[in-house]
Amino acid sequence: MNSYFHSVTIQKELCKGCTNCIKHCPTEAIRVREGEAKIINERCIDCGECIRICPQHAKLAITDDLEQLSKYKFPIALPAPSLYAQFDSSYTVNQILTGLLELGFYRVYEVAYGAEFVSRAINYHLKNHFFPKPAISSACPAVLRLIQVKFPELINNLIPIKSPMETTALIVREIMKKEGYSPEQVGIFFISPCAAKVTAVKNSLVSAASLIDGVISISSIYGDLLSKLKVIKDTDTPNLRKATGAGLGWAITGGESRLLKGIRRLNVDGITNVNKVFEEVVMGKLKDVDFIEGLACTGGCVGGPLTVENPFMAKERIHCMLNEERGEIPELPDRPNYKDLMWEKEIKSLGVLRLDDDIVMAMQKMEIMEILHKNLPGLDCGSCGAPTCRALAEDIVRGQADEVDCIFKLREKVTYLAEKMVEISSKMPPSLGKKEKE
Repeated sequence: MNSYFHSVTIQKELCKGCTNCIKHCPTEAIRVREGEAKIINERCIDCGECIRICPQHAKLAITDDLEQLSKYKFPIALPAPSLYAQFDSSYTVNQILTGLLELGFYRVYEVAYGAEFVSRAINYHLKNHFFPKPAISSACPAVLRLIQVKFPELINNLIPIKSPMETTALIVREIMKKEGYSPEQVGIFFISPCAAKVTAVKNSLVSAASLIDGVISISSIYGDLLSKLKVIKDTDTPNLRKATGAGLGWAITGGESRLLKGIRRLNVDGITNVNKVFEEVVMGKLKDVDFIEGLACTGGCVGGPLTVENPFMAKERIHCMLNEERGEIPELPDRPNYKDLMWEKEIKSLGVLRLDDDIVMAMQKMEIMEILHKNLPGLDCGSCGAPTCRALAEDIVRGQADEVDCIFKLREKVTYLAEKMVEISSKMPPSLGKKEKE
């Protein structure tokens, strides 16, 4: 686990230990110790909620930059469809794609185009394979990691098909190979709205290795790209756009599931909401739902922590672009074999929430934890550096905290000791007692 790369990290010099972040982490992966936040790597899903909420901007995502393009003779950009929604509607998709070429990319291929292949593959899989209900989308890497960390019993519910990002990279690799380009000279860069996709590239959960060579955040490329767009006229741009609304819609909530036919689907966005829905699934509820599309960011990928536009405005722009699509959504592109879009390996449960590998010891620790939890005030104030009283009780059992880390327990302890000191100070040893008057 120590070698696992996380995009989300903490700038210690900026952290003030304010405890805001610990309240919003869906997997309770953050603690505040010795005046600064610390991330528990095994629990982190790189959803970026701490990036959004930190008032000191002490949380950031590690991404690549445009300088990395120089490592490859033929750098290729794979823009997420959410990139288009970051700019004013006066800029067309072709202008944005041309702008990427102006930034130094050799070619541009839309991830929205790869999403159309994934949509067809999902439809095929749901029709021709048995799956436990509800089936769960595996497109969002933060949700995928959430299930691995917190809901391992739902791993079998995941649809084992690669994400649009990886699918597009696969298509591009095939195209470049057929055209005679050396694989070593081709560098593929995903333009990302979120940190989780960076981590998914560095630590692929479903493949031996990612086909992506680097991930550049939308926020870091936005300024340079906007400067290019201001001088690019739409009438002068080549027709680079291949994706239709079938792929473009993946940028917002419901974009994936709207292409699925004949099933009852549930669309959920916001990692807190996704967390609650999965809890209900584990409890045996939602049995009437066939498919769950879960997205960690509010509104979908347009609400990613590495975007720049207001997510509600960005979502509206995608809706407008979809409404401008004339007629019905065209037939999705055919692909002779979808087997290469399937996962190459199974996701394994991490077991990071287990108190002990030994079942007997784990049960004993659970009993101790329950007792500790009952004795804590139950206010979940976060002053102890843990998000909840239950989390503090767990930390105590794990040997990572003490009961007096709770300020209320500390006050009780201090009060008790003060009273004892007063009681003791009023007593004198017999040898020092006052001599009685005759």
